[in-house]
Amino acid sequence: MQVDRRTLLATGAAALVAGPALAQKRSASSWYDRAIIIDGLGGIGDPYGPEEQLRLTDRAWKEMLATGVTVVRDTVMPVGNVADPWSDYQKDISTKQDIVNANPDRLILIRSAADILKAKREGKFGMLIGTQDTSMVGPELDRLAQMKKDGVMTVQLTYNNRNLSGDGSLEPANAGLSKLGKATIERIEAEKLLLDLSHGGARTMAEAAALAKRPLVISHTASRALTDHPRNTADETIKAVADKGGVVGVYFMPFLTLDSHPKGDDLLRHIEHVANVAGEDHVGIGTDNGPLPQVIDAESTKKLNEWAAARIKAGIAAPGEGLNVWPMVADYNSIDRYRRVAMDLQKRGWSEIRLEKLMGGNFLRVYREAWGG
Repeated sequence: MQVDRRTLLATGAAALVAGPALAQKRSASSWYDRAIIIDGLGGIGDPYGPEEQLRLTDRAWKEMLATGVTVVRDTVMPVGNVADPWSDYQKDISTKQDIVNANPDRLILIRSAADILKAKREGKFGMLIGTQDTSMVGPELDRLAQMKKDGVMTVQLTYNNRNLSGDGSLEPANAGLSKLGKATIERIEAEKLLLDLSHGGARTMAEAAALAKRPLVISHTASRALTDHPRNTADETIKAVADKGGVVGVYFMPFLTLDSHPKGDDLLRHIEHVANVAGEDHVGIGTDNGPLPQVIDAESTKKLNEWAAARIKAGIAAPGEGLNVWPMVADYNSIDRYRRVAMDLQKRGWSEIRLEKLMGGNFLRVYREAWGG
């Protein structure tokens, strides 16, 4: 069974406008308001309209703007080894395009770094589309050129399980890249798409980082040195990605701790560790959530547990996933989550320049370098 967690979050999210957002007076001239804020892996969804409605509701749009986020990297499905992944991809990319077309005054489909600057300048929200698997590509590498025409700009090599390109993070064999995987990376780079190694097996990520000739990313992960979880990344691979000019995004996920209930301080420690290993020019934020926070009530808990059970049954759930395990950092579950993380790091001594890099500047640079122009 194919499950899109971002769809779950869209149906269960609600802006918690009463809370830290209102406790902090926001200056229109602050560095955060001027900066490009990029979530390297999230999702755009509207919790207030019918699921089939393409046009964002006014409430959702207002709250998306209130986050201060400029661009979110959204995922085109599928992930995992489903029966007909190319057909599933074609259906989902069509839906993504329809959403953008239904919101021309609000959304911009990001195909270049210039589009990101345009979104900021015009007060719009950038949707950057990428995959979280190459199951829909397989040996048909010409499909990557078609996907770029469709608006896909980043390609994640593997998901949690093995595909034809290599082993994902949950494969016990940890067999690394296949010959096809190496050819796939070469074609991704030839098409000037951005290679993403998230969800990869430890050996797959290490081999892919060594093979890559252009800047790449691990859009959403954390430090395995701090928390030994298969979704987290070893220091050596973090450094290898940085050495190629890439960026490592830190997620707001249960895998920050082994008990699946990370605190705000856990998130900050992982961000600081990745920054220290990779360097301040090579760390970013990839929440694996989305711009709007999640509300915890009976209905959303029911949806969460249905989603978690389906992932477990499909064999794509990572250790630590389960019933009543929320994919978030509860301490930052507010509409101003990105701003609060930045402010809390500033209290720990981060300069505004360093924060601008973390919150979007580094991803903007790597996008420009990977895509050209």
